[in-house]
Amino acid sequence: MPTNSRLWGDNYFDAEGKCWRKDNISGSGKAMKRAFVAFIMDPICKLANAVMEGNMDVANKMFETLGLKLTQEEAKLEGKHLLKAVMSKWINAADTLLEMIVCHLPSPRKAQKYRTSYLYEGPQDDAIAQSMRECNPKGSINYVRLQDGSNN
Repeated sequence: MPTNSRLWGDNYFDAEGKCWRKDNISGSGKAMKRAFVAFIMDPICKLANAVMEGNMDVANKMFETLGLKLTQEEAKLEGKHLLKAVMSKWINAADTLLEMIVCHLPSPRKAQKYRTSYLYEGPQDDAIAQSMRECNPKGSINYVRLQDGSNN
């Protein structure tokens, strides 16, 4: 599996040459898919299609490769119910979200420096904006109310 930075942008893995390329043509002249598509989207789509089409030979082989162990109850499921069970075992949203929050979201102190201008509509040079940018615990109390546009 490539590092996260290789998954984004114009990065291609040449499986024949076993090397990374910035263009989508392999050493032998074949067109290649972007790394994200090849390593993330294609496996997810292949597994989803196999499960939804009832192609359990392909699905079971992928379960084994991915180290997914289904319970007896889960093995009896079909279609979208089986897909939901498999996806929650394979790509647990809670774990994935926690990892993304911890590893990729900036701290509030760092983020408020650039978010204040989006969140606060008052003058950007007043005391409120300044305390928001600094995450000042002694600054004024503010809140942001988000609402669906249809609830005006």
